[in-house]
Order: sequence, then structure tokens, then C-alpha cells
Amino acid sequence: MKVFHSYWMIGAALLFFSLNSQAQLKSEGNFTFAINDQLEERIYAIDQLQFVEDSSDSLSFEEVVHPDFQDRFRIDPDFSKNNFSTSHSYWVKVSLLKQPESDKNWILEFYDQTIDRIEAYIPSPTGYQRILLGDQQVFAARLFAHKNFEIPVSNTTAGVDHYYFKIKSSQKADIRIAFRSVNRFVFYALNEYFLYGIFYGMILIITLYNLLIYGAIREMKYLYYVFYLVSVAGFAMALDGVGFQYLWPNHPSWNTFATGVFAFSIISFSILFSVRFLNLKHRHRVFHRILIGFLILRSVVFLAGLWFFPRLLEIQVYDAIPFSLILIASIQVLVKGYKVARLFVAAYTILFIGLMLKVLVQMAVIPHSTVLYYSLHIAFLVEMLLLTLALGDRVKILKETKDQALRRSLRQSETNAKLKDKINEELEQKVAERTQELETKNRLLEEYNKKILEKDEEIKRFNALLDKDIWKLKSQVKESMQARITNKRMNLAEFKLIFPDASACLRYLDEIKWGKGYSCKSCGHHRESKAPKLFNRRCGRCGHTESPTANTVFHGIRIPLEKAFFIAYLVISDQEDYTLEQLSQLLDLRINAISSFRIKVRQLLQSSGNSSLVWEDLLLEQRNEGALMPG
Repeated sequence: MKVFHSYWMIGAALLFFSLNSQAQLKSEGNFTFAINDQLEERIYAIDQLQFVEDSSDSLSFEEVVHPDFQDRFRIDPDFSKNNFSTSHSYWVKVSLLKQPESDKNWILEFYDQTIDRIEAYIPSPTGYQRILLGDQQVFAARLFAHKNFEIPVSNTTAGVDHYYFKIKSSQKADIRIAFRSVNRFVFYALNEYFLYGIFYGMILIITLYNLLIYGAIREMKYLYYVFYLVSVAGFAMALDGVGFQYLWPNHPSWNTFATGVFAFSIISFSILFSVRFLNLKHRHRVFHRILIGFLILRSVVFLAGLWFFPRLLEIQVYDAIPFSLILIASIQVLVKGYKVARLFVAAYTILFIGLMLKVLVQMAVIPHSTVLYYSLHIAFLVEMLLLTLALGDRVKILKETKDQALRRSLRQSETNAKLKDKINEELEQKVAERTQELETKNRLLEEYNKKILEKDEEIKRFNALLDKDIWKLKSQVKESMQARITNKRMNLAEFKLIFPDASACLRYLDEIKWGKGYSCKSCGHHRESKAPKLFNRRCGRCGHTESPTANTVFHGIRIPLEKAFFIAYLVISDQEDYTLEQLSQLLDLRINAISSFRIKVRQLLQSSGNSSLVWEDLLLEQRNEGALMPG
């Protein structure tokens, strides 16, 4: 017991001496790490380290290490990650009080794996050794095969060594240096990688489970959820540095945009999955439009960052907006009575809390700690488990709803069957009554039919008389029309009273050609069938179709038929009162068209050899002498 008490007193004295010496070094303005076997690990943020901000990025190592420059290294307690400028470089100085009698090996470690470039200047017997670190170097160039950046510490001689680090990054860097023993580093690294294995293993299991469910039921929400899980895994691996170590170790350029790409993928598939899962298109159209609109806007920002402004790929505060909207939308849907959303609300509540804690740590609003640093990982893991349970809960609730609907349907079917039997009995009674009424009405209808037949015979007799009167009237109209056409001094207005449009002209030609009976020009058959156009005639035997203008002077003309009729009338009646210019203005036709048609009519008159032919005789002449006209 006395021996143990003596050891305790010696240890306390050594600890007091170590802390006192360290405090003395710090109080002198030269912050120094003192090697102490009783302190396995010490972690210092940028606000606890000596550094110089090089706004011009022009300082060389020779200038920095010069004795006159050492007074510029200061500790700035107000400096945080948010003050980090991507256009500046930062020189960090770490002074190390060596203890050669120490039984342990020591290292310096940088936590932030996203720092692009670290130039480490390590003391050596011959001066300083320059080592390049950062995520822009291939992974094989690292001194330790670990996701972080580690520098071994030499502790063979007594004294103080000064380590210099030039840090530059295209993203805001969290400059945080850990001074720890190798034993502590191995213990910490193994435990961290073990937890990573659990984390990514659970993501893999949940992903395969939901992929199998999608293969079975083919619902798109499960596929969106699978893509969401893969995106979460990719984002976490890019954020942790594990992705660079195992997936793309020889392509450091991917580190620049990997986090942004996977973050965009998480947001995209989270929105698509949530819209499908909550059925927002039908249950809350406003949030459906808002989320889809945000997805489109975020896609534009992502493409702009990918091609033009890489800074836009960094994780920003506005990336929390879609998760906030999804959480609010799920609460709204749950309040409206959609029970499926209950676990979904819990999942996104936890994710939102984890995301906000991560953002607050990144912005240095709350102090850094291991639990808070991995708050987003923990939130993702819990959220994935709850969402998987939510998908199962959704199936369970939908099944219960379906079973209840089926039971209601069965009860309704029984009620309908009873109602059907009752209605059938009433219908049979009604049918019997209606049958008697119909028999009575049928007898009345038979009597009415007899009377109708008698009236029909009388109507037929009247129709025969009317047909005779109509035939006489047509003959009189035809004679009157012929008399008016043969009038030598009929003007355009009077002519239009007889032929106002093309239909009147076609009707007239139809009467002239086939008024006394139809005869096919091709085979001579006298029966016709239905033609495709009005006034056309189709042969019932050979199918030959003939228009009223065929074999007439009006066939194939390109001017309106009623105007061609008037021009032909002027030629036949030998009226030369109109010049071509007057006819062109009167009929609104080109002079060439009028002249060509007049010549065509005159040639036909000359070819007939009979100058005394009248209007109708000329048409009949063209019908009988079809060889003179092209068909």
C-alpha cells in the first residue's frame, strides 16, 4: 500500500511539473506541444494554433522560417472555419518540446480530409524536409495509409522542434491538428474503421433489401430509395475520405466535386422518394409543386457549379431547405390523417436535427466534438432504418386498409344480394302488369296500322300526281332557262341569277349530260353506283368515274366554273362588248387566263363546223364528240 502511495505521489508530481512547464511555454507566447507519456492525445483547432494568413499567397518557406518573421505567428481565438479564405494560404507553426526518454512514438494528424494541399516542412538533421499532402495528391503518396493526413514526429534528441505547414484549399478547410501517440492513433483508427464498416454495411444491407422488394413489386418509390441510399453512402465516403482511399485513390481530381455531386444526388432522390411515398401530387399539391420547383432550381445550380463555378458544389446552408420542406410536408400529410407518414416524420425529424448539428459544427457556432462531428452519419443511419420501417409500415397499413375495404365490400355484397332479390320480385310483378298493358296496346297498334296503310296508299296516289306536276314544272323552267341563255344581251348580273355558283353550273351540266339516262363512256353500262363526289357518276360494272365537266370545254380549267360559264356564254353569243382588261376587272381574273379560255372555246366552235349552234347544242356536241376534247 505504501509503495502504491509513493508511485501515486511521484506521478502527481510529474504531471504537475509537465502541466506547469507547458503553461510556462504558453504564457511566454510560444505555444509548444510537450511530449508527455501520460497524455496520449491532444487536439487543437485553428483558434488555438499559431498561424499567419498569407493573403497574397507569395510567402516562401525561407521567408517564413527566418527569425525576424517568427513574431508574426500569433494565436487568434476569434478565427474559425468560416473565416477561412480559399484565395489565401495559411502558414501554421507547431513547436514541439521533445522528450527522448519517452517510451512512445508520436504523430501529428490533420482531421480535415478535404484540404487540397498541405506543404509540410519537417525538421531533420540536415535542415527541413518538404512533404506534400492533401486530397490533390494520389493516395499512395501518403506516409500513412489512412484517410487523414499524418506526420511522424522525431523524438531522438532533446530540445524544441518547429514544424511548418502551408495550407491552401479550394473549399473552406477545418484546420484542426491532433498530437497523439501512435498507440492512441492505432486504437482510434481501428475503432473508427470498425464503426465505418458497421455504418456502410448497414447501408449495403438496407439497399439490397429494398432492391429485392423493388424487384418483387416494381414500385418506383423503392428504386428511388435505393438510389437515395447509394447517394448517402457515396456522400459519407467522400466526406470521410474513405472513398478516396478505396474507390478512386489514383484520381485525386474527383475529390474536388465528389461531395457536391453526391449531395445533389441525395437531395434529388430524397425529393423524388418523398413525393412518391407521401403521394403529394394528390394529398398536398402545393408542397408537390414547391419540391419539384426546388429540385429544378437545385439542378440548375448544380450544373452551373459543375461547368462554371466549382464553389457552388460546396455544401451550403440552403441544402437544408429541401429536408425542411419534406419534413413540413410529411407533418401536413400526417395531420390530414395519412397514417403511413408517421414513421416518415420521425425519420426526417432525426435527419433534420443531425443535419442542423452538422451545419452548426461546420460554422463553428457550437464547439467541435466527436459525436457532433459524426452527427450526420448517426442521423442518416437512424433515418434509413426508420424509412425502411416506414416502407414496411406503409405496406401493413395499406394491407389493413385493403382488408377493411374487402370486409365492407363483402357486407355490401350481401346487402346488395338481398336488395336484388327484393327488386327482382317487384320487377316480376311489374312485368306481369306491363305485359297485360302491352297486349292491350298491341291490339290498338294493329288497328292504327291498318289505318296508316290506308293513308299510305292515299299518299302514294297524291305523290304520283305531284310527280307529274313537278315534271311539267321542270320542263317549263328548262325552257325558260334556255330562252334566257340564248338571249344575246345578258349581262353578268343577269347571268348570275341563272348560274350563281359552281354547284349550279355542275347541276346544269349533270342535267345536260345524263338527264335522259346514264351511259358509261368506258363500257356502255347504264347502271351507276355511288360516286365519291357530288354530281359525279360511277359505273356499276367497271367502276369508271366521270365528272359533269368531263368531255366538255370546262374540263381541267383553273378558273372558277361559274366565271368560265360566263366567258363561254360571251363567246357563243358573239358579244365583243368587253375587252380583256374589262373582263379581268369584272371577273377578278388574270388576262392570260381569260384569253386562253376564250381561245379554247372559239377553237371548239370552229371544229364543230356549225356556227349556228346554240349554248346547249354546243355542250351536247362536246358530249357526243368527246374525241375533240381531252378527257
